[in-house]
Amino acid sequence: MVDAKEIAKLLLKKYPDPKVALSYSSPFQLVIATILSAQCTDVRVNEVTTSLFKKYMSVNDFARADLRGLERDIRPTGFYKNKAKAIRESCRMIVKEFNGKVPDSMEELRTLPGVGRKTANVILGSAFGKQTIAVDTHVLRVSNRLGIAHSKNPDKVEAELVRQLPHGILRSFNLALILHGRETCKARKPQCSECVLYSECEWEGKVS
Repeated sequence: MVDAKEIAKLLLKKYPDPKVALSYSSPFQLVIATILSAQCTDVRVNEVTTSLFKKYMSVNDFARADLRGLERDIRPTGFYKNKAKAIRESCRMIVKEFNGKVPDSMEELRTLPGVGRKTANVILGSAFGKQTIAVDTHVLRVSNRLGIAHSKNPDKVEAELVRQLPHGILRSFNLALILHGRETCKARKPQCSECVLYSECEWEGKVS
């Protein structure tokens, strides 16, 4: 049986201080960045937000933004019409419903347009330091390959991982697992020969 705690130990030895790849300096900026990251790479999002956060410096700026102008500003991230609308409406809600401050609970975050459970977990973990598991494509793929998850449903995978791991390492494990998926356990060409988890991995497709 795969030992999730041992996997976490090995991963956190390799990535002792993992960080979210999105660039931000405040909770509301992370809300914007995570909305933009849907179907887009973090690298591209960071390229866009470098200038975006200089133009729109506060949550009020985004709430008052001209929609067409905002669409142009975020166009390189794809699905820019839906994202611009979600960003502006989310910021309006933050201003009106939450006194200008990003809420720090799952229930309240999920009331914001464009914020689902995964996005909310990213915000709770990285902006507020809470112990969460955000299941993205890397976490879904790698956890199933390793044998510490047994579902394609992100919510079920989140619950499985939370059950197996000490609460105090959930966030760091989550970020380390994402880095491992990007750098080693890739979707198409996994670098099994370089994997620190090789001996722990139950994946039938792993190569020696």
